[in-house]
Amino acid sequence: MRSTSVYTLRTTLSRRPFRPAGPARRCLFAAALICAHAALAQEPLGDKPDSTWGLGVGFGSKQKPYKGIDRDNEVLPLIEYENRYIHVLGPALEVKIPSIALGETQKLNLALVARYAIFGGYKPDDAPILNGMAERKDGVWAGAKAEWENSLATVFGEWLFDMSRNSKGQRLSLGLERTWHLGHSFMLSPRVAATWQDGKYNDYYFGVADTEATPGRAAYQAGSGVNAELGLRAIYMLDQHHSFLADAWAASQSSAVKDSPLVDRRAENRLLFAYVYRF
Repeated sequence: MRSTSVYTLRTTLSRRPFRPAGPARRCLFAAALICAHAALAQEPLGDKPDSTWGLGVGFGSKQKPYKGIDRDNEVLPLIEYENRYIHVLGPALEVKIPSIALGETQKLNLALVARYAIFGGYKPDDAPILNGMAERKDGVWAGAKAEWENSLATVFGEWLFDMSRNSKGQRLSLGLERTWHLGHSFMLSPRVAATWQDGKYNDYYFGVADTEATPGRAAYQAGSGVNAELGLRAIYMLDQHHSFLADAWAASQSSAVKDSPLVDRRAENRLLFAYVYRF
């Protein structure tokens, strides 16, 4: 199955040097790879083995909306396993529910999902505006997702809640994706989505508690809001084993996020490049 998520290229990515991804950041790109790598597996079901293994490497870059925060650039090793029941990629797991046929050209795909820290928190030393703030932690998120595949496009939805109880928040996404097959090896998939984040999620990551307020950082309680998202994914399959991926994603933040004294960007963006060898 596919989901949403992925990234915008910039000529100069960051003042930070590249470094291997830590546990809290691996999730940022694993979520994107799960949705994108699922698109690599669109051969007819009868031509697919019962299970597949994959190894690869990815490069990811993300710009968060916090004031003065540097761009994160990460190099990430990739390990994947998939059969008709589960899909594991890095710190993420999907448990597949049997698809429901809705006609000759339509079907409904369902899955239960669990992912480690797919959204990412921050530490007080990540940017000057965050000095004196309590750390906002990553955690385990779980929920469900669905796809309605038809002859025109794929409509997808996903609901997640903070299973680790750090933010105690929820996110709900709804979007539309269309894939064009250009020849036998190249796929291009633009998408649009809207993601609702509840007040607990927004307040945890973008709010300022009374005890954290300073003369230059007012107390702020963030409410719920909806982010508008755009993405574009390109996949090139050299053969049945070698595949290359580029995925760009950008999101315009809701007013609940943009009004935070911690934020000075109206949008955030991410970029991912990856190579995967499938056995």
